[in-house]
Amino acid sequence: MTEAHPAESAAEVLFHEQGASWWWVSGGPLSGIAMALIQVSAGYGIQWVVPGVFFVLVTVFLAIQVKAARIHTSVELTTQRLRQGTEITSTDDIVRVYPEATGKEAPKWQSARALGELTGVPRGRTGIGLRLTNDRTAQAWARKHQQLRAALTNLLEERIPPEPKP
Repeated sequence: MTEAHPAESAAEVLFHEQGASWWWVSGGPLSGIAMALIQVSAGYGIQWVVPGVFFVLVTVFLAIQVKAARIHTSVELTTQRLRQGTEITSTDDIVRVYPEATGKEAPKWQSARALGELTGVPRGRTGIGLRLTNDRTAQAWARKHQQLRAALTNLLEERIPPEPKP
């Protein structure tokens, strides 16, 4: 695993997932409005303390969650690197993309460690088996796993020229 290099920032992005949307933070203002409407419908009038507390607490809590998701569950694939959360893997280390799991029996790559700093494949994401250099196996992951699988496969096919036919 390597650190990001400034020259790599200009590399072509082949796949990107941001992890979470900032739209979730709008739940804070909506919760404050909902509390104000509940007070009005109950005949109490608007007492700004409760809607204000809901507004602030829910907004702050959701902002922390979204920021964490954008750090730890974002994915970016360029021609030089695959970033899963904060872990960066050089694409030169990727030797093979395993086929999708089909049938009842789980392939061995599904028990491999997931790339990134989380303990496994994040919820809502699907693992993609990778064979790495030095006989290592790992799981890349993404919400749009078919698109990431296709981008990884295309990247490997471009890197390894087909064998000439006799």
